[in-house]
Amino acid sequence: MESNCDFSPLKQNLEDGIKHIINLLEANLDVLGNENHCVLGSLEDVKEHLLKIESMAASFYLNCYLSSFTDTYNDLSIAAQILSKQNHGALIIVERSDSVDTIIQKGTTIGAMVTPKLLEAIFYPGNPLHDGAVLIRGNTVVSAANVLPLTTVLTGDKKVGTRHRAALGISEKSDALALVVSEETGKISFALDGKLYPINTRNPVLF
Repeated sequence: MESNCDFSPLKQNLEDGIKHIINLLEANLDVLGNENHCVLGSLEDVKEHLLKIESMAASFYLNCYLSSFTDTYNDLSIAAQILSKQNHGALIIVERSDSVDTIIQKGTTIGAMVTPKLLEAIFYPGNPLHDGAVLIRGNTVVSAANVLPLTTVLTGDKKVGTRHRAALGISEKSDALALVVSEETGKISFALDGKLYPINTRNPVLF
C-alpha cells in the first residue's frame, strides 16, 4: 500500500488556517504598544483558531498514518463519526509495523472485512463485544473485546477514561494507532507514540 498524504481539500484548509493565524499574529505585532489597541482580545481569537487547527491537523495526519497500513481508513473515519453522533464508546486498534499479539489479551476472533456497519454493531451498547478493543490488521477486523495494557503515565489534572488510558497504553508499547470515541462526550481522538490527539469531526473551518 502506498502512503497518501494529500487528502485535499483538508490539506488546503489546513494551509489556509495556518496562514490565517500567522496574519492574526502579525496584525497583533503591528499594534503592540499602541495604547488605543489592546491585543488581549485578538490573542483569545488566535487561541481559538489554534485549537481548531490542531483538531483539523489531527484529522489530516490520522489519514496519513493509516493509509499505508489499511485501505479502509475512510471506512474507519465514517464509523468513528457515526459512533460519535450516537455517543457510543469505541476503541479501535490499527496494527502497523509492530505486531501487538504479545501485548494484548486477545478477545473474540472476528475475521471479517472492515465496514462501518460491522464496527457500529460491535460497539452497540449491550453487545457483549462492545467493552473491549477491536483489532484491525490490514483491511480485516481480526478480533474484538481485546484487553489492552493501560498507560501508567500520569495524565495531569485531566480525567482520562479507561478507553483513553488503554489507547495510550498500546501506543506506548507499539507503533499501533488507537482510535477512541468517548462514550461521555462523543468526542473522537487517536493515540500514537504515547500521545493523544483530538480529531475534528465537523466540516473543516474555512478562513
